[in-house]
Amino acid sequence: MRAFFFGLGYSSQASAQLMQKSGEFVDTLGTVRTTDKANTLTQKGISAVTFDGTAPGPDVAAALRESTHVVVSIAPDEAGDVVLRHHRAELDAMPDLQWLCYYSTVGVYGDFGGAWIDETAPLSPRNLRSGVRASAEEEWIDYAKARGVPLCILRLAGIYGPGRSSFDKLADGTARRVVKPGQVFNRIHVEDIARVTMLAAERRLAGSFNLADDEPCPPQDLITYAAEKMGVEPPAEVDFETAEMTPMARSFYRDNKRVSNKAIKTALGVELLYPNYRAGLDAIWKDFYR
Repeated sequence: MRAFFFGLGYSSQASAQLMQKSGEFVDTLGTVRTTDKANTLTQKGISAVTFDGTAPGPDVAAALRESTHVVVSIAPDEAGDVVLRHHRAELDAMPDLQWLCYYSTVGVYGDFGGAWIDETAPLSPRNLRSGVRASAEEEWIDYAKARGVPLCILRLAGIYGPGRSSFDKLADGTARRVVKPGQVFNRIHVEDIARVTMLAAERRLAGSFNLADDEPCPPQDLITYAAEKMGVEPPAEVDFETAEMTPMARSFYRDNKRVSNKAIKTALGVELLYPNYRAGLDAIWKDFYR
């Protein structure tokens, strides 16, 4: 098996590296936007070619011909999915395409007033960012059906992990405790994304699945917990109604829901490595900050 990632970002890099370590995949490679980034990843042992989303990547076709599994993590734009726009023909020409995976977001569900939901909930995105994701899901569903290849859509919650945690925000002074009564968010550790992606790829899992931890919680709780671990005072709480926030940051608070992960755990027969933010932050603190 050879895995190709459209968009070697934070989560895709973790997935690619885990696949390589597993021994089940003889190669993992993917795309980045610039030659400099490609060279940096190559030094880490991840082969990369360039594709900036505005035109076909010059070396993508050759790389796809040798691949069996494709994971897409590049965000769509208002015109649709950029991978299908520029590389549909190359995907069509793959001689041994066995599995497709699309990284989406739990934002496609919209707002449920804090209630628990699962994959049977209707998609009612409340902002343009999530709306184009929902549309891109449909594009990939249509493509996979036409191609006759299993497609796994992973709807990711808020991603955190080493280098992208509450510890980092506290260290660089960007941590905030914005309080909106009743508000909760879903999260997922990057290592759980990598592990689920690898297992789903090995089994060629098909369907749409939520990937969030077991315990949705108020966003300020993570900052408070991380500050306690660091032995520092957390920033003062700020009321959501009066907080200075960018329109994008404020838009995240429009969605309030608790997303169930039961389906993906049942499908793969696993539990999460980090079922809640405390377990995830404890591991990050032990391995990287202590």
